[in-house]
Amino acid sequence: MPIIESTYKPPFQFKNGFIATVYSGLIRKVDLFQERERIETRDQDFLDLDWSYAQKKSDSVIILLHGLEGHAQRPYVTGSAKLFNQNGVDAVGVNFRGCSGEDNRFYNSYHSGATNDLDDVVKHCIEKKGYSKVFIKGISLGGNITLKYLGEDRDIPKQIKSAIAISVPVHLNGSARELHKPKNKAFAIRFKKHLVDKLKVKILQFPDRISVAEINSIKTLRDFDEVYTSKAHGFFDALDYYEKASSLQFLNDIRVPTLVMNALNDSFLSSECYPVKEAKNNPNLHLEMPKYGGHVGFIQKNKVYYNEQRALEFVKDLIH
Repeated sequence: MPIIESTYKPPFQFKNGFIATVYSGLIRKVDLFQERERIETRDQDFLDLDWSYAQKKSDSVIILLHGLEGHAQRPYVTGSAKLFNQNGVDAVGVNFRGCSGEDNRFYNSYHSGATNDLDDVVKHCIEKKGYSKVFIKGISLGGNITLKYLGEDRDIPKQIKSAIAISVPVHLNGSARELHKPKNKAFAIRFKKHLVDKLKVKILQFPDRISVAEINSIKTLRDFDEVYTSKAHGFFDALDYYEKASSLQFLNDIRVPTLVMNALNDSFLSSECYPVKEAKNNPNLHLEMPKYGGHVGFIQKNKVYYNEQRALEFVKDLIH
């Protein structure tokens, strides 16, 4: 599929990727009422889902997946939910395990390649809720999960009509390298603190799985993936996790119309995270690379973010 020429033009001050990223993550506000539902996963853990609805009964739903240490109340989730609700589509924000304000039941939690929980949510929407049209939108880590899920060797339900992935680290090792560079130090410190704080809760319930000394050895995000993510989820080490969980290797096998939007000034993404070759070789894969936008920072003057507008445009003909 030819590369999409982007029309995104941000307000002047938001041409700076750092400013766009910080503003969107820490300052943006979206007013949205959500109802929470808890579902059981196939392995007897739980997921908390936050629902918002269109004015009229809808046969369409968009599943929204957040990024690393996010949750379903983050503005990049609620902004999309609100816009889709206004256009006749129900929305469900998925809180990954341990991200809804309550720790999950097991030592393992969530990671960039964990697709079974998304599959459980998809089946819940189709089999229990009765939706005939399902869209998926993943942001950052959630985008990698979305793309990997769609390209894996599994039966994708016919009700999944389209997907959107925003600011996606499709090559996890490359993205990890970028996050450890000085330009991203503030973000890396923030992510690591949230993750380590959660691990300090885990050790109280699972003292036989990890020690205080191991937690204290975590100085970087990569250390966290060495000490916890890889070991808790069946990988040999951090590199093995990055290689197996990266969605890049699954893009050629995506069979539903999918839009990937990665800004060229996204400081979290390495050169490998712009899958031009894969998009040109797969008619289902649409790649848009705006010059600006930072990491999930596609700000516009009308309060609707460009990535949210484009997501709606991408699926609009399928809604009704």
